[in-house]
Amino acid sequence: MKKILLSSVIAVLLFAGCNSKKAASSDKADSSAMISPFFPTETTMRVLPPLPDETIENMECFKIKERNILNILVNESGNIVVAIGDEQYQEIALDDLKVKAKNFILNIDNDDKLPEKKNTDFKLPNGTTWTYPVSLGVISLQCEKFTPYEQYLQVQNELTRAFNEIRDEVSKEVWGKPFNELTSEESEVITKAIPMKISEAEPRE
Repeated sequence: MKKILLSSVIAVLLFAGCNSKKAASSDKADSSAMISPFFPTETTMRVLPPLPDETIENMECFKIKERNILNILVNESGNIVVAIGDEQYQEIALDDLKVKAKNFILNIDNDDKLPEKKNTDFKLPNGTTWTYPVSLGVISLQCEKFTPYEQYLQVQNELTRAFNEIRDEVSKEVWGKPFNELTSEESEVITKAIPMKISEAEPRE
């Protein structure tokens, strides 16, 4: 995450953009829903508070199945509501959000109401091949016109922690050490296996 004070100040100012953006549709689409992903890269500046450096803006829209979308809305009262696909939104406590996100991404029991996974082969630095079930899940995060900045930022932090914990757990399984102790080649493999796929939807008014 950005550690430079100036970047944080700019992020706070730019968050006011929530007040001027047009409202996004509150209707949910069917399995052919279109969303705009903001997936990981290293050098983007965000209009809303910055997620980790792994976030791309303005990629082409693409079709995604409802079961693969975890919708999260932080409303103007600071309440957090979540829904998978076209389910009804349910309120969730901030303290429970990280676990919700981890369960969504991992889908350990292969629940057909949670994201699909694709077994993918990765070549390890030692020349061997490692197969991992990469989640097709995407987290869609949205605010409202007057969503409190601090609450929105805490939600982002919890989602980031969810992905980081998964990467840490998988790193220990594969190499016996946490993610932050991996070599650049090793960490690249884990980052590809557990991509931080978070989309920021247009704010509601």
